[in-house]
Order: sequence, then structure tokens, then C-alpha cells
Amino acid sequence: MPDLPSPQDATEAALFSECWDAVLSYADLCTSGSAAAAQLAREAFARGIREVRAAEAATVRGTGRRSSRLPRIPLLLTAVRGTAAAWEEAGQGHRLDPDLRLWLHSDRAARYTGPPLERPVALRALRDLQQADAELLWLAEAEALPLPLVARRLGLDPETAAEELDQVRGLFRDRCHRNHLDSPMDAECRSYARLLDAVTRSPASDTPDDLSRHLATCAPCAEAAACLRLHDGGLPGALVGGVVGWGGLAYLERRRRAAEARLGTGRRDGADPEHGDPADGTAGARLARNGLLAAAVLVSGLALTVSLMPFGDTDAESAVRSDTDRRSVTGPGLPPPTASTGAPSPSASAADPSGTPAGPRKPSAEHTPDREEPAPEPQGTSSATSSATSSATATAAPAPGGPSPCRVAYDLVNQWPDGFQATVTVTTHEPLDSWRVGFSFRDGQRVRQMWDATASQDGSRVTATATDYNRTVPAGAELAFGFLASWRGTNSPPSGFTLNGRSCAKA
Repeated sequence: MPDLPSPQDATEAALFSECWDAVLSYADLCTSGSAAAAQLAREAFARGIREVRAAEAATVRGTGRRSSRLPRIPLLLTAVRGTAAAWEEAGQGHRLDPDLRLWLHSDRAARYTGPPLERPVALRALRDLQQADAELLWLAEAEALPLPLVARRLGLDPETAAEELDQVRGLFRDRCHRNHLDSPMDAECRSYARLLDAVTRSPASDTPDDLSRHLATCAPCAEAAACLRLHDGGLPGALVGGVVGWGGLAYLERRRRAAEARLGTGRRDGADPEHGDPADGTAGARLARNGLLAAAVLVSGLALTVSLMPFGDTDAESAVRSDTDRRSVTGPGLPPPTASTGAPSPSASAADPSGTPAGPRKPSAEHTPDREEPAPEPQGTSSATSSATSSATATAAPAPGGPSPCRVAYDLVNQWPDGFQATVTVTTHEPLDSWRVGFSFRDGQRVRQMWDATASQDGSRVTATATDYNRTVPAGAELAFGFLASWRGTNSPPSGFTLNGRSCAKA
């Protein structure tokens, strides 16, 4: 495994810290285990940084004309995909996700390395944008960062950042339309090209039936339609799917969860937890003190509740302890490749290179040598909640054999003519050493890809089984997974949810 490059200056050191989490998150999706994810991330990161340096050096040596390249994070993500393809060719494909291996040998993967005019329109359009515009679009749409935070990172005026982002979205749409017209296409696709541009400009425009039928059977035109339609919330999926390819929507969901976890509830105002609020130098310390005080009050209240219970139930204490002792969500105890010159990110400070969590871990009163500690989760996965509501649920959990050991919430995230994305969130009233969630579709839907769980389907019945890193769930906590599936005609929500064979109530 090659050594990671050393940062050349403070700017590049900040880049390393900013991009490492994204690279490791996508590498985890592409591999079959945490060790393989770590190695793939390191090899891809070294490869991508060399490409970034070469592109920037070519721009400096030239006549001032910028080099056509992707922004830094998507460039590094494509390096992950390229390194995975090199593994497959070198006989190391057994370390990759089986679905990725199939994709690498498909015509869809060939588009990303084939003739430039046949590559996805989103990929070509992002390359066509000015570097600052492309960075703004990616950070705001793909990485799900609040706009004020993005503005500070890029040196923009927060007051006008929203207007600039709208302009960049328009530029991206225009580049996608132009690239779609430049793509080689047959006569039928070309006859629909200008109509497609017209009906995607306004949310009030109805799509003619013949165009809908065409989009249902023509993948390149459907891909272009997703990029041109900016008003239905599908731009992030179209952008990431067009640039990354395999696993794009799963990566998008992980980055959204990661952004929410870093910022915390109520932090969508754009305060940067890594760098503090420049307008108030004491804000970080004040928030830390308030957080510690709230945690102390919560734990004290739970301890009092447990002590007053007649049977000495300790499920609530275990839930709080498991949530407090969680390891970094960035992966198997891996820090960024080098320390940033600024304040370290939360994920970087949570573990050291050997994988040992920072700070002592409190011994659990219920821990025995036969009980495994919860494995670290990858970037953006859902785990135990630390809210008072979840803890209260754990305290009031019904005894085994009760009417319902769990609650389930089904969320349809996105839907298109022949497919959809959904997430399932289950709150368990009992501690789990492993889990298996089952549910049934009524309209012939078929699951194509699943993340944060392993999927199997027998007819209409789907079973999602825990992975190694998220099989242990404390009482009162949540387990969650997402999937992509196909549908025709009707897309009714699934029913008959079970957890380890026992029925779950709907949330």
C-alpha cells in the first residue's frame, strides 16, 4: 500500500482534512469489509491528490487558461472508482462489493471511461463550469452542507451566496442541455431533445405521454431529464449519480446523514463546528458547556428513573452508555491521512491510527466476555440516538413477548418513472445483538441495491439483515437502512414489517 502524500502547504492540509471523510465513506460502500475500505481509501486518496496537483501545476505553467477538471472531492471519488476497477483487473475483486463488481463489467461503467461525448451529461457539465462554481454546486448539493458554511469555506459573501448558487444551478442546467444535444443519439432521441428541454424548465409543465414512455425506456434521455429538472429536488441525485456512477444515491444519503450528525439539531444555520463562528469567538466554548450541562442533566434524570423502578431495569442506562461511547462514524478507527493546520475535525479526533478510541471507555455493568462491543459504523450511518425521547422509550420498553417490540417508519425519499429510493427506520424496545427486518411489497417492486444492510428477496417478501458494523443496537435506539428498487404501475408502501420475526408497529 503506497504512502500517503504529505501536504505541501496549509491550503492542501485543509483539503486533506476536508476530503478524507468523503473518500472513506465512498470506499466503504465499494468494499466488502472495513479493512478493505481503509486500504481502498488510502490508495485512491494518494492517486487523486496526484491528479489534483498535476492539474493545478498544468494551469500554473500555462497561459492562465484553466484546466478542465472536476472539483476536488468528486475528483477523489472518481479515483476511488478507478482504484476499485484496478483491483478488479488485478485479481483483488473479492475485496469489493459484489454489486460493484457486476457494475464494473457492465456497459454503464464503460461510459465513464469511454469517448468523452458518450459520458454522462452531469459529469461533462460539472467539468465545464468554472472551478469556483463547480465547488459551490458540489458542496451545497452533494455534500449537503449549509450554504453559509459553504460560503465561508469558499470565501463568498454569505448574503449573496443563495443568489450565486441559483445562478450556478442555471449554468449547470445549460451545460447539461448543451452536452445532451452534443451527445451521439438516434433519430428518436434527437426528436425529443428540445421538447425535453421545454417541459423540464417549469414545474407547471406537463410531460406528454409519448415523452414519458420514451424516458421510461431510454436511460441517457432519462439521465438528461434528471439534470435539466431543477425544481423537484432531484438535482443532488442527478449530480452525484452522473459523476460517481455506482452507489451515487447511497453516497448522497450517507453525506446527508454525516452533515446532520456534524452540525447537530438546530445547527442548520451554517455555524461551522470545525472552525467555530468567526463572528463570536466564544460560541464554540459556550455550546460545548451547554452540551455538557444538558448531557449531565439527562444522565442524572435517567439514573433517578432507573433507581426508582421496582425491578431495577438498566436498559436506559445501557442505551445512554452505548451512545456516549460510540466510536467515530468515519470508519474503522481511521484518522484523516494527515493533521490539518486548523482545529481537527470531530471524526479525526475520535480515533488514532491504531484504531483505539480517544479517551478511556467506561466499563459496562452488563458487559461479559461473550458479548461483543458495538463495531464502529461507516460515515453517515444511523445509530443510537441521544435524545431524551429515545431514552424514555428505552426505559418504558415492553417486556419480551409484549404486543410490539419495535416501531417502524418507512420514508419514500425519491421516485422516478421506473424506480425509487426509500429508507426504513426501526426503533427497538429491546437490546439487539443482531437484527433481521422483513417486509412485503404488494405491487411487484424489486429491491436492486441496499446499504447499511444485506438484502434478499423471495417473491414479494424482502429481508434486510444487519452488517458487521451495525448489528448491535441498544434498547430504545434506532437502526436504519436504505435501498433502491424498481416499480411499475403502482408503488404502494410495504407492509408486514417484522424485527427478528416479531411484528412491528408503524410509527
